Amino acid sequence: MLKLYDTGIYLVDGEKIVTDPAQLPANVTKEEASKGTMAYGILKAHNTVDDMENLKLKYDSMASHDITYVGIIQTARASGMKEFPLPYLLTNCHNSLCAVGGTINEDDHKFALSAAHKYGGIYIPTNLGNIHSLNRELMAGCGKMILGSDSHTRYGALGTLAVGEGGGELAKQLVGRTYDFKRPGVIAIYLTGKPRPGVGPHDVALTLVGETYKNGYVKNKVMEFVGPGIKNLPIEYRNAIDVMTTETTCWSSVWVTDEETKRYFTMHGRPEDYKKMEPAPITWYDGCVYVDLSKIECTIAMPMHPSNIYTIHELQENAADILHLVEENANKQLKKVKMDLSSKFHDGAVWCEQGEIAGCSGGTYDSICAAADILKGKSIGNGAFTLSIYPGSMPALASLVKTGRVFDLISAGVIMRECFCGPCFGAGDTPANGEFSIRHATRNFPNREGSKPGEGQIAAVALMDSRSIAATAANGGRITAATDLDVEYTDPAYEFDKGIYEKRVYNGWGKAEPDYELKFGPNIKDWPEMPALTDDLLVKVCSYITDPVTTTDELIPSGETSSYRSNPERLSEFALSRRDPEYVGRSKVLRQFDRDRRAGKGISEEVSKVYDALEKAGFKVDREGTDIGSTIYANCPGDGSAREQAASCQRVMGASANLARSYATKRYRSNCINWGMVPFLCEEPEAFELGDYVFVPGVRQAVLEAKDNFSAYVVKADGTVKEIKLSLGGLTADERQIIVDGCLINYYRNN
Repeated sequence: MLKLYDTGIYLVDGEKIVTDPAQLPANVTKEEASKGTMAYGILKAHNTVDDMENLKLKYDSMASHDITYVGIIQTARASGMKEFPLPYLLTNCHNSLCAVGGTINEDDHKFALSAAHKYGGIYIPTNLGNIHSLNRELMAGCGKMILGSDSHTRYGALGTLAVGEGGGELAKQLVGRTYDFKRPGVIAIYLTGKPRPGVGPHDVALTLVGETYKNGYVKNKVMEFVGPGIKNLPIEYRNAIDVMTTETTCWSSVWVTDEETKRYFTMHGRPEDYKKMEPAPITWYDGCVYVDLSKIECTIAMPMHPSNIYTIHELQENAADILHLVEENANKQLKKVKMDLSSKFHDGAVWCEQGEIAGCSGGTYDSICAAADILKGKSIGNGAFTLSIYPGSMPALASLVKTGRVFDLISAGVIMRECFCGPCFGAGDTPANGEFSIRHATRNFPNREGSKPGEGQIAAVALMDSRSIAATAANGGRITAATDLDVEYTDPAYEFDKGIYEKRVYNGWGKAEPDYELKFGPNIKDWPEMPALTDDLLVKVCSYITDPVTTTDELIPSGETSSYRSNPERLSEFALSRRDPEYVGRSKVLRQFDRDRRAGKGISEEVSKVYDALEKAGFKVDREGTDIGSTIYANCPGDGSAREQAASCQRVMGASANLARSYATKRYRSNCINWGMVPFLCEEPEAFELGDYVFVPGVRQAVLEAKDNFSAYVVKADGTVKEIKLSLGGLTADERQIIVDGCLINYYRNN
């Protein structure tokens, strides 16, 4: 089914895999052949310098949704932005149905509309489409690059190299700076064969995630889809696979383009955005994942990660054992609440109470049509099971209405919803406590279904393809593989109505109105001042997390907390609230210690004792001139969302650094850097514990000089001082300066 190559491979004529260089012409070198990837060509075209190893990229367009765009625009305004220098899509698909917070969600939408006028942006009204469906339909193009402040910014199936990043990286583009990154490796995803009827794109995507996430095979690399199997996949099938590449922790993705791709652009009124893209006749890849599509089975990703996969038949055959194992592992992570999955196995089957087909992965026209074919003339029943469908865009919904698919679904008992991303981030159709939800959505992290473990609420989410969700719905909630049903898939033609967007979208690109007044709601606040990094640094460990990986959802919860996204101080109160509820209280104390220091009010008794211990150990301490901050330790923080709030909330709450063995994603590490938190790497986390202080003398110089290793000192509660070694990993010159300046805003003010 899947094979991961232990070494790199040569791809010859787009189809033949060669591992032995002796089979190639003598003049072929790995270095030259690596320039034959599609990714290399796109990166070269967008690189602003001659150095192809250390890239400085400018993007063709950008996109943000209503959890992120206010903070980005506020950052760029504070950094001197006068107008948007590239097309910038402002979508309203995340907080458009959140009632929490009164008027503040709609206030942000009106802020975005006013910003589109003032700076020349493109404003998409609420529920007209989700960010990624909109980018596919309106902005993607072969050979283009798109930067988005959402981690699932992926349009590779349309020949676009798209990247999801934190807001700081978008702000850099808005002030005319570049995206700086070492050229990534490229992994071939070689597709052959054809999926069986009933096997959908989520089955392929989840299988890929399951085989590549834990081993880091594609981490921070480009996944380049090649091979003869591509021609057997409709374009929306490809899109739905591609958007899930984020869950492998790859940096981006791109696919070979063909007549099917051309048809997509022509249908959407943009034939000029198509061009043939394929690797060179002999191309070197840093690795290869061989996928036989004909062997893929209907798959389920059990809680609490998209990589926790089983085939549905495996689950059915070993239900008691698998449910117990998943439940046990989940409860180790949840700690304060208990997930109950074992009770879902009864009457000879595994049962669930809810189904969701939604958004950029599940809400495609093709996947909803397939669900309608399965459910036509059937009933989901009047029991506990419910099924809701959120189409990706209003044009997709319009075509579903025209072809009668909506009637077929509603007649079966399905609820049709708005174009809304809620089921993916924990703000739509939250199940009842203890229920089991199956979703064709992007993530099943803890709380992505909207529950609140800190308040004793917990539900479970598994990911499945829309086809198997519909098959399950047809059986009243009994988990069923779509391949077990005899279904005639009709594949009705899709008709894209561009007029739906033309009537409602405000396109101000190239038409900035500098005198237009921004509309501020009462919750929209400026960023607080961030202090520069001092010569030395003292931090207290205010959270100590030993999980193998810590998601951004645990660092700042998604869902209803995002309503406060435009108020940095208020949102920061939710930092780590579901993972470590005591963190905010601990960190606030350190924040006040440093505010008092900077205001000349002296040093607290607690910190004075730490300095006494350091001086007793022989260190010279600048008590009045040393930054006092909090820090967290996590083995591998930052998997998941691109939301910069995962870092900025810590910073606003008084954090000066992170300590980690490694960082799960480039984007989270970049968020830390852009908010002035030193991204320390530490191989000795056992040397300190929760409540210990860590003193880093000469840290400012260490950052500026990019030292590989330097000493820090742990101060225990009893006054014991112990040396540890820290490092920083690779930092560009600009990143080093951003850290010492205290944050990206300060950096632009100073430079």
